[in-house]
Amino acid sequence: MRKVISLTLVLLLNFVLVSEVQAARKKQKETKAFVSAVVNVNNHTTEVVVYSPSIVRVMKYAGSARPEKKSYSVTMEPQSTDAKKSETDMALKLETGAVTVSLNKRDGTVIFTTPAGAQLLREAAPAEHNVQQGFALQKDEVIVGLGQRQDPDLSQRGKRVELWNGNANITIPYIASELGYGLYWDNAGRTWFDDTKQGVTTFSSEMGAMVDYYFFYDDGKGLDGVIAAIRQLTGQATMLPLWATGHWQSRERYKSPDELVEVLDTYREQQIPLDGIVQDWQYWGCDSNWNSMRFQNPRYLNKLDDAEQMRFLPVSERGKVKASDYVRIKSPEEMIKYVHDHNAHLMISIWANFGPWTDQYKELDKMGALLPFETWPMNQGVHPYDPYNPEACSLYWRYLKHLYDMGIDAWWTDSSEPDHFPKEGDDFYKTYGGEWRAVKNAFPLVHNEGIWQHQREVEKANAKKNKKYESRRFLQMTRCGSFGMQRAGTFSWSGDVVSNWQVMKRQIPSALNYTICGIPYWNNDIGGFFGWDYGNNWRNPSMAELQVRWMQWGVFQSLMRNHCSSPVENEIYKWGKKGEWQYDCQVEAVRLRYRLMPYIYSMIGDVVQHSGTTMRPLLMDFVGDRKAITRNDEYMFGRALLVKPVTDPMYTWKESKKVGHQTYPDVKKAVGGVSVYLPETVGGWWDFFTNRHHDGGQQMMRPTPISDMPVFVRAGSIVPFGPDVQYAGEKAWDNLEIRVYPGANGTFCLYEDDGKTYDYEQGQFTVIPFTWDETTRTLTIGERKGGYKGMLKERQFNIVLVGDNTPSGQLPTAGKSVDYNGKQLEINL
Repeated sequence: MRKVISLTLVLLLNFVLVSEVQAARKKQKETKAFVSAVVNVNNHTTEVVVYSPSIVRVMKYAGSARPEKKSYSVTMEPQSTDAKKSETDMALKLETGAVTVSLNKRDGTVIFTTPAGAQLLREAAPAEHNVQQGFALQKDEVIVGLGQRQDPDLSQRGKRVELWNGNANITIPYIASELGYGLYWDNAGRTWFDDTKQGVTTFSSEMGAMVDYYFFYDDGKGLDGVIAAIRQLTGQATMLPLWATGHWQSRERYKSPDELVEVLDTYREQQIPLDGIVQDWQYWGCDSNWNSMRFQNPRYLNKLDDAEQMRFLPVSERGKVKASDYVRIKSPEEMIKYVHDHNAHLMISIWANFGPWTDQYKELDKMGALLPFETWPMNQGVHPYDPYNPEACSLYWRYLKHLYDMGIDAWWTDSSEPDHFPKEGDDFYKTYGGEWRAVKNAFPLVHNEGIWQHQREVEKANAKKNKKYESRRFLQMTRCGSFGMQRAGTFSWSGDVVSNWQVMKRQIPSALNYTICGIPYWNNDIGGFFGWDYGNNWRNPSMAELQVRWMQWGVFQSLMRNHCSSPVENEIYKWGKKGEWQYDCQVEAVRLRYRLMPYIYSMIGDVVQHSGTTMRPLLMDFVGDRKAITRNDEYMFGRALLVKPVTDPMYTWKESKKVGHQTYPDVKKAVGGVSVYLPETVGGWWDFFTNRHHDGGQQMMRPTPISDMPVFVRAGSIVPFGPDVQYAGEKAWDNLEIRVYPGANGTFCLYEDDGKTYDYEQGQFTVIPFTWDETTRTLTIGERKGGYKGMLKERQFNIVLVGDNTPSGQLPTAGKSVDYNGKQLEINL
């Protein structure tokens, strides 16, 4: 009898508390009606909110009133949906059409299932820690994600990870499962992921107002549906300018305008394609003037005879330059104009910290918006700013705008973790957004998004004043990252990594675990940054082999950027000369990148229009192939190309003293083998370079000379090739080569726009659908949809059907030419 009375009291108490929670919900300002479920057990509330059919939010907190909480990553409000709510004795159930959520009324735990009832994920027992939640995964379930962490593994099972950003370590509290769901733990502070305890996978944070996570699932759409949901929740990706998909040259650092333009001249003279060149640090001068974001180094101002200006000369250069030195380019404006006049674009380094000589430092110090952390460069009085402070964010843009007005094309926001040499007490420092330990992981997002928002405001204001104003697409590369970075025109690179084969190997799973978090663009320093392992000697054959293989891999990355640390000089012509493998292989790789530009740009178009992903872990496309889904050395580049970078030396060897040697007198004639796994797929695979066919579902040894690397094309793929050019836009795409790889039905959508403005946001772009019917051997080129200023109204396509008798190499010699004016065509092959 007492048990019945006790149970009645518990249920009555829960009813009262649930009523209080529901009353509290009504008091909150809601823009739209949405579906939710709430239970309160022992004065702890679990609240489930349907944001969309494929997005569900779960919150857990003490008491009945939801605490206030700021999310830096989430921009979406819950939407009105057709979700159905029902109740049983044990649970409240929400059915969205894409996923079903059951909320246990007795302990507050949540279970996610498919609409058909198959379990996807369930919470473990209620957590003891205030900001902790465990989940029961299936025994052999593969999960990936957690950002870019230099981990050699793709799978995150069995890992314990501290999620705390640093150089080369982008930590994102997000996992994706082979079962087709994703989970984002919405906490910007120090967090731990732990899959080492038997049967329980846990997220826990050091600080937080409550447990707060989002579950993504879209029945039947797999992880592509999940990434679409991520972009819906955190913001859509932006379109890269066409030039950004080309080849970039960078080095730490070009020390004068003359040096930079001479590199550009040499690339043009030697006909090595190039679109971007990068001005790294110290154009502002010495470390005390760190990141003034002004050209104050006298070498950039032709003021080597100005005693006052010479105080800005970097210490390392004093005594090495003199007023009588010949100066060809006499101002930063002249340098920028020269780059543009030679059909290239300029990216410039800017930082999240300031030296004590800068005006920014002085203003930020007065407003209390300098963080009291020691940062790079050490012992120079340089401090990061507080981007959580809106006034500090506006100040940052105010000083940056003059570089924008000068015509700089892209920003390189270095040290956006930020660089930090910790000391006791730093974690408890109160930023404008809260304690450092509670908000640090949002720093790169807040910093980069502040720049993005201010520049977009200027663009919109200019367009309002002048209807003929031609906008410039925002482009920003940053060293760190956060969930939702894609909405701010920003992508990450993998940080300051060491030049060696083991490090190169780790870049592949690092990239894939980053892009699976919904951030579509990624790149790394081709060749690695620090050349220590080779004595910083780019004439070392062993370092040259690493550089060649990394450059070949760069063809199949979202962006292709060559970069290194001083004293290495990494321009392609520094590695050798025409006729030598060190030179020829890199030039051919860059040329191939430009031939593939229509495919790559269409892939970027798919990112923006359909939430696509550029570098795709095999988990996304071959989930039924257990051998494929944990591969950490292969991935899909778009939906057509299977890429296996060469990550071991084959033709050189290195002594313990860092001296390298060729294994063969003539490396060009040597042919070793690389092991590749070809996933199971209808119709098999075609070797991209030899045009030979291979069945799927097999491990094979692929002969791999120094001139190419293992790349395979999925049967049914349609791949466009562009003209052989020196820079993007040099030639119109009026005679594209369309390669059809038979064996299965297939589709492709050719995306085009003006390549440089934001007009695509108003629908100013075209798409041309291609469809291959394997049974009838018919290629259908569909009707062109859309339009934009300057589009091609008439063109030719050269159709090539690949077969085992197709000539080996990248440039087929024969095809079937057709005229196309935007109307549907059918071509029998």
